[in-house]
Amino acid sequence: MTIRVLLADDQALLRATFRILIDTVEDMTVIAEAADGREAVDLALAHRPDVVIMDIRMPNVDGVAATAEICARPELTQTHVLILTTFEDDENVAKALRAGASGFLGKGVSPDILLSGIRTVAAGEALLSPAATRTLITRFLTTPDTDDFRPLPDTIKVLTDREREVTVLAAHGRSNDEIATKLVVSPLTVRSHIQRAMTKLNARDRAQLVVIAYQSGLVKPHPPS
Repeated sequence: MTIRVLLADDQALLRATFRILIDTVEDMTVIAEAADGREAVDLALAHRPDVVIMDIRMPNVDGVAATAEICARPELTQTHVLILTTFEDDENVAKALRAGASGFLGKGVSPDILLSGIRTVAAGEALLSPAATRTLITRFLTTPDTDDFRPLPDTIKVLTDREREVTVLAAHGRSNDEIATKLVVSPLTVRSHIQRAMTKLNARDRAQLVVIAYQSGLVKPHPPS
């Protein structure tokens, strides 16, 4: 299946570069380009892309607001947002993750990593490395200084003990293989627990599951030993 990509960046040169790269591989194609967040939302509604590559700093409507609108649209539940940003934009990345983005990459990543990231997000997985997860959680997601931080303790009660245990480890940046090793189960079993937790908590993907885990107070900022 061909992954359909929407590019959203106010720099035409960057969009052209990404288009050339993406269109060189057989399993994905660029279907539209947006120069700001408002246009990104409109084009997402018109074309229903699998992945939106979203810049954060854009005129008119920025990438965070556009991400929130795209992820809130019921007709775009199969569309995943991948944030492309610089390291200095950590706080805005955290806001985008709260809004429903599936992950992020720095604009300086190699072509292979970008293409791999698009495939990862299109498959419904979170593009958050363990180190990146810990950095974001410690610095931003655990700090209730934004309007959209709302503890949700009752929500977590729907999870089984094992689902909570797996969610905690995932929120600390552990991969499925690492969780499987720690709990002495198979990676497939871990994936199943993650999927059930996502379904019960109405999380679009693993990235949003991590956000919910911290916002609910289920997880503390320090990774377990």
